[in-house]
Amino acid sequence: MGVATTVRAVNGLTARWADASEGGTVFSAAGVWPLLAHLADGAEGTARAELADALGLPVGQAASAARELLAAMGAMRGLDTALGLWTKRTLELRAEWEAGLPADAHGVLTGDPVADGRALDAWAVKRTGGLIDRMPVALTEDTQMVLASALAMRTQWLNPFHEVELETAYEPWVTEPRLGLWRSSAVLDRVGVADTADGHVTELKVLGSNALDVHLLLGEEGMKPGQVLRAGVDILAGRCAVVPGPRLSYGNVGPGLRVEKVRRTRPEPPSLEVTTVAYSMNASHDLLKLHELFGLTTARDASRGHFPGISAFPLAVGSAEQNTMAKFGALGFEAAAVTEFGAVAAGMPDLRYVTTRISAAFDRPFGFLAVHRHTRLVLTAGWVMDPLPFPVDDWDDE
Repeated sequence: MGVATTVRAVNGLTARWADASEGGTVFSAAGVWPLLAHLADGAEGTARAELADALGLPVGQAASAARELLAAMGAMRGLDTALGLWTKRTLELRAEWEAGLPADAHGVLTGDPVADGRALDAWAVKRTGGLIDRMPVALTEDTQMVLASALAMRTQWLNPFHEVELETAYEPWVTEPRLGLWRSSAVLDRVGVADTADGHVTELKVLGSNALDVHLLLGEEGMKPGQVLRAGVDILAGRCAVVPGPRLSYGNVGPGLRVEKVRRTRPEPPSLEVTTVAYSMNASHDLLKLHELFGLTTARDASRGHFPGISAFPLAVGSAEQNTMAKFGALGFEAAAVTEFGAVAAGMPDLRYVTTRISAAFDRPFGFLAVHRHTRLVLTAGWVMDPLPFPVDDWDDE
């Protein structure tokens, strides 16, 4: 089984998580999937079957697929990943299961929740380069084991944006000036319109310098965030028909997208002008509230153990959480996730030349996927509802 199969499974979890999401948020299925795979490898009975459904792969292949995925992610420029395991000294692990984890992953829980919490927070800070400052786990004296992953990505745009004050008709964003981003390019195929079962979606690819890209997704008004983000995953998988920029007809051809003839003072190539917004967002997710999505319904039942392949000691999932952040600016993008499972223009010019201009405006709530260009693995996904405010100089308030 290759990485491509695992990527499809991880992206499938991204789409299902998007369907279950509400409001402005950011999340990383790529941070959850390897942990579910290792849990499934040590599970039995109903818990094992439920985890297999969530993974989208047979459990017998899950652990090796997780190792292969983490190795592939570790080789991606601009992406740092890590997997960590902490156990009480008295918890004896199955040698076969522990051997499937990275050699340097295993740490010790002292039984002091405060001291252990500080150690785990330090791990989160180190593994995300400071993008996330704490581990999303509430340790107790009953916590026997913590299995965690960290993911941090950074990229710089090949074609940076200019910061501007956003002009929009979307009323919630009009009440406070928002920090808009604008740029022009001669590469028209960065934008396209997808025809999906739920409506048309405009996709814009913002390319990073290290093959880590962000795809902005604007759906028809009335489409739900899950429908728009799922469309983005379907586009990656080639399941949606997409009309690229150079083949678009004139007029309003998609959500926020217009193609028109414009006059210029000199011969110029066609252009793609993009307006979007800067955003910085953080989110925390209690995965047990979505236990069916993640295959944890039975595994959270603490009346008996579900993971004999991990330890002879009876274990259940007592916590499952993720802290995530994303920041999109004029020069680049950065995102991180830590996931844990706890057991327990002037003048009148001479306009004689005509060219084509495509205008793409992401000036109302939209979705995004942070994607590794070559594998098409979605690293983080989110929905933007609250862009950054436009900075106002102090003298403007006097």
